[in-house]
Amino acid sequence: MFIDFGIKDIIDILLVALMLFYLYRLMRDSRSLNVFIGIMMFAALWLFVSQILEMRLLGTIMDKLVSVGVIAMIVIFQEDIRKFLYNLGAHQRMKALTKLFRSKKGEHEAKMEVMTTIIPVVMASQNMSRGKVGALIIFERDIPLDDIIVTGDQIDANVNQQLIENIFFKNAPLHDGAMIISNNRIKAAGCILPVSHDLSIPKELGLRHRAAMGVSQESDAVAVVVSEETGGISVAIKGEFHLRLSAEDLESILSKELADSE
Repeated sequence: MFIDFGIKDIIDILLVALMLFYLYRLMRDSRSLNVFIGIMMFAALWLFVSQILEMRLLGTIMDKLVSVGVIAMIVIFQEDIRKFLYNLGAHQRMKALTKLFRSKKGEHEAKMEVMTTIIPVVMASQNMSRGKVGALIIFERDIPLDDIIVTGDQIDANVNQQLIENIFFKNAPLHDGAMIISNNRIKAAGCILPVSHDLSIPKELGLRHRAAMGVSQESDAVAVVVSEETGGISVAIKGEFHLRLSAEDLESILSKELADSE
């Protein structure tokens, strides 16, 4: 008996392999790799019991567990699923496609607008670094931060150096929270961020740095931190820190991550 195996079956296997690989990367980045491995082991056992051994009773029980488990998985991993869909829509190839429909003039104006946002943040960070004033500034990118914005006080103002320094002044009521910048405007301040519990974060880094790491792990945001203890300037991007930055370093990183991605 010959098995009918054609090009369509090869494509089918490749697509399933790519899907599993992407899920593996997503779970690894969200620190849920052990859960992913457990799910794959259960799926393999389910197929072995129901399809190969043909154990009807145990197979039926596992079928019911799988049908309920799909709903449970959606509830448990709703944040990861949302991040996956946002990343899919914000893929670099999708961005490249949208650039084809944008004129050179419009692209230049967009980059200039981003730079007028970056410069006040760099200048304010430099001044706050000299005075050892703690600050946490988040740049929203493709993944919306609406759930974080609502935890703070809504501002919706132009990005201004003096406004940034006044918000993070030591006696100001919004000093301890995070500032969110979205679409080149200060959307909110005093916001609460998810705190990373990553053990690889150096112990000398405080809560602001852990909050910056947390938001950079759960989204594509760029987080700028000014340490209240040392005055050091840091940036967290995609779960990685850039520490002990000068004003020039900060401007270079923000320009690369924000202006060049427009």
